[in-house]
Amino acid sequence: MKKFSKLEAVFWSIALPGFSQLLMGQLWKGTLFVALEFIINVYSHFNSAIMLSFMGEIDKAVHVLNYQWLMFYPCLYMFAMWDAYRTAMPENEELSFLPFVFSAYFVTVGLMYSTKLKLFGVFFGPVFLPMLFVIPGVFTGLLIRWIILKCRKRPVES
Repeated sequence: MKKFSKLEAVFWSIALPGFSQLLMGQLWKGTLFVALEFIINVYSHFNSAIMLSFMGEIDKAVHVLNYQWLMFYPCLYMFAMWDAYRTAMPENEELSFLPFVFSAYFVTVGLMYSTKLKLFGVFFGPVFLPMLFVIPGVFTGLLIRWIILKCRKRPVES
C-alpha cells in the first residue's frame, strides 16, 4: 500500500470520494465510494445543479435537484475524506474525525436550508451554501477536539 500525506489523501478525496482509497491500494473500499458517489450524484441530479449554480442560475439549481438523494451526499463525502485521512495519519493522532463529522452535520443542515436561506441578502442555493457551511463545521470540530484533548491532559485532583 502506497503511503500518502494527510493533505494528499484529503485532496484526492475532495476530487472524488474513493480516489484516495484506490490510489492507496484499497480497491474494494475505493470502488464502493466511487460507485456510491456516482449513484447519489446521478439520482440527485447534482452535476446539473453544480453547472447551473456556476452559471448563476441558482433558482434553476434548486428545482433540478432530488433532495432525498442529495441528503446522503455530505455524509458519504466527508466519511470518504475522513477514511483517506485516517489511513494517512499517524497512529497516535486522536479525535481527528471530529472536524469531518461536524462538517458533515453542518453541510447537511446547510443543504436543508439552501432553498430559502439568504446570507447578507445573497441567495447561495444548494451548491454554494452547503460549501460555506463546511467552514463552521471544521472550526466546531477542531474546537471540540481541542477542548476534549485539553481536558484529558489536565491532572485529576484528589
